[in-house]
Amino acid sequence: MKLYCLSSHPSKPCHVLRFKGITIMLDCGLSAQTVLSFLPLPLVPSARLSGLPNWMPRDCNNSQLEGELKDCCGRVFIDSAPEFCVPQEKIVDFSEIDVILISNYLCMMALPFITEGTGFEGVVYATEPTLHIGRFFLEELVQYIEQTPKASLASHWKDILHFLPPPLCDSLKPRSWRHLYSLSSVNSSLSRIQMVGYDEKLDVYGALKVTPISSGFCLGSSNWIISSDHEKVAYISGSSTLTTHPRPMDQSALKNADVLIMTGLTQTPLCNPDSMLGELCITVSTTLRAGGCVLMPCYPSGVIYDLFECLSQHLENLGLTQVPMYFISPVADTSLGYSNILAEWLSQGKQSKVYLPEEPFPHAFLIKNGRLKHYKNIYAEGFSTEYRQPCVVFCGHPSLRFGDSVHFMELWGSNPQHAVVFTEPDFPYLEALAPFQPLAMKAMHCPIDTSLNFTQGNKLVRDLKPTTLVIPESYLKPPVEAPNRTDLTIEQTDRNIISFKGGDVLTLPLKRKRAKVNLSPDVCNKLVVSEVRLGVNLATLTGQLHVKDNHHSIQVLDQTVTGSNSATRKLPRRPEETLSQMRYEWGSLDLDTFIQRLREDEGISDAKVEQSSSGYIIHLPKEDALIQVEDKSTHMYCDPQLRHRLRKVLLQCLNKI
Repeated sequence: MKLYCLSSHPSKPCHVLRFKGITIMLDCGLSAQTVLSFLPLPLVPSARLSGLPNWMPRDCNNSQLEGELKDCCGRVFIDSAPEFCVPQEKIVDFSEIDVILISNYLCMMALPFITEGTGFEGVVYATEPTLHIGRFFLEELVQYIEQTPKASLASHWKDILHFLPPPLCDSLKPRSWRHLYSLSSVNSSLSRIQMVGYDEKLDVYGALKVTPISSGFCLGSSNWIISSDHEKVAYISGSSTLTTHPRPMDQSALKNADVLIMTGLTQTPLCNPDSMLGELCITVSTTLRAGGCVLMPCYPSGVIYDLFECLSQHLENLGLTQVPMYFISPVADTSLGYSNILAEWLSQGKQSKVYLPEEPFPHAFLIKNGRLKHYKNIYAEGFSTEYRQPCVVFCGHPSLRFGDSVHFMELWGSNPQHAVVFTEPDFPYLEALAPFQPLAMKAMHCPIDTSLNFTQGNKLVRDLKPTTLVIPESYLKPPVEAPNRTDLTIEQTDRNIISFKGGDVLTLPLKRKRAKVNLSPDVCNKLVVSEVRLGVNLATLTGQLHVKDNHHSIQVLDQTVTGSNSATRKLPRRPEETLSQMRYEWGSLDLDTFIQRLREDEGISDAKVEQSSSGYIIHLPKEDALIQVEDKSTHMYCDPQLRHRLRKVLLQCLNKI
């Protein structure tokens, strides 16, 4: 079994597994941290951004570089349309991929890069919420980029990487970065997805079965079981044991796997989600009471549903129900509406509300009461008339490089009354704020990552008891900000642990040893069973092995052919016929029977028997022969012709099947 690691970001995984002749891609996450190296794309022309001075390296006179790099408060940015770090393309030929398994909508953002223009002809499996919410994410991202096109694209900076200051000089393979796909590519790639349900067993060309099970991370998120008749591989990505709105994690199906591949652990191991939520509520209420507004850069689905619920309840307890909350996204209305019709994918508590009838999420009630208003963008009809301060604005993108969040940062950045609160863990908040410096508004980092932390991850591994554990190399080291916290790692006990990093190709210790073979009824009817000992029966069989669609079956040997005159004639004797007449001896040698048959069949009457430490020794003086009989072997010391006669007599004294 081979594992190819195409992503260097553990929370945006992309792996390829090759087993039993099948090539399976596990997730296709897209690392968007590269966009932090680019200047933001404002919705309206920004005098501040356009007025930033050009930056040129001292020892470089490349005129083509002019205007590509800008200096903002000592930090150098690329003035171009943002580029993304796609899964590595040269390790595996994407046209050879048979199946893509998607764990959740955060792990499918690179799907158009994989399926479009690569010769891919396989099938993609994902749950219904993953497909539809993933569509929201993909469409929102495309619209954010396309609504603010750049007149020119920068590329010459990649030729002088060693001249650039950090962090640009540390960019990983910038020549492989890609501009975003188009909306037509998104629609084409999503059309390849086949929707599946939890615990549904899917056949992969007869060789493997794949099964999605609930991971508890977000709506429709899945872990995957990949199994054959005798082997089992479990894949964990983006899982959670916390009690939130998705259906709880199913752990029982993951137990006792031959190989467990685990990714998607928390990106913020030093932060507790509950305490972060408490700090967020306090920061928001304090800012609103002082007359300021709060910007919360977010994705269009996921934790935002829980934020609506918790924050609205907190503001209500403080008597701030008059403060409006705005959700601005190109897919805001479909995201809010769709979340209320996914009862089967929700936790038990949320499901029970559906049958009252009552909306499972409180944002439906908030919309009815006018406390939560949603718009496609800031230019949408009704926004300018409904907008009032103080307020809370939820909008994208969390990177602060494109989308409506860029507009609000430009609008509020110089006012210390306002605040920006970061809840998504995907981007370092100081890096996201860098192009908006100097910044007067308050910035608060409250990352809410419900993924498994390392304590939960270690407990899960102990409970699941895999034979081999495969994890990212970074999970074996403490985080950089806490180098002494060895508890923030995956424990290295006596179990077999294999680690990987981006670009690695691993040989996993799982080899096929057995395969399932079906016997035809005709073959079964010809079986003659012999009891070799109490409760143990054996039978020999001879037949033709047929292999089709990775299924093995044994059929009766066809020993006849039809001639030109349509008359059936017997075939000449073939090796198969000889095999079908073979018999196999078993059991212990009956010494008395053997001596008697030597006398009757071969006329040998002078056999002398002596007992030895390991069995018996039979001496034949006239023939000058010695036979040594042990529990599991017999040795004959005599001339070749006599040995053949003695062997024939000995075999007649054993049981046969």
